[in-house]
Amino acid sequence: MFRAAVRLSVSGVRGLTRLQPGCQGALAVRCYSHGKQETDEEFDARWVTYFNKPDIDAWELRKGMNTLIGYDLVPEPKILSAALRACRRLDDLASAIRILEAAKDKSGPHKDIYPYLIQELQPTLDELGIPTPEELGIDKL
Repeated sequence: MFRAAVRLSVSGVRGLTRLQPGCQGALAVRCYSHGKQETDEEFDARWVTYFNKPDIDAWELRKGMNTLIGYDLVPEPKILSAALRACRRLDDLASAIRILEAAKDKSGPHKDIYPYLIQELQPTLDELGIPTPEELGIDKL
């Protein structure tokens, strides 16, 4: 019984080490990106248009921000400004603060990005009456 099992396993190993002439063909190459590449300006315009919709609701705002934050980038100030204006139209201060926190989180270890965003967004924040997380003291929690 043991001898039969060893014989089968050895013959199985030999079969694996043999070169199969039918398996030496070229591999097929798949190209998945057939679509047009979107430029940075088109990307920014698409998201500004999305957040500037007059009938945007709270779910669409959260869905858009979740999708935007999922990208491997820090959103431009004009996109964040449009999102903050959507928060004001919805009278949703919590989402506005969360957007600023997400922008700070997306800045990561680069300490100069978040201050730049706040500097560029400051006129919008003042106009809309939205405090920064630092002004509220919740950045230290």
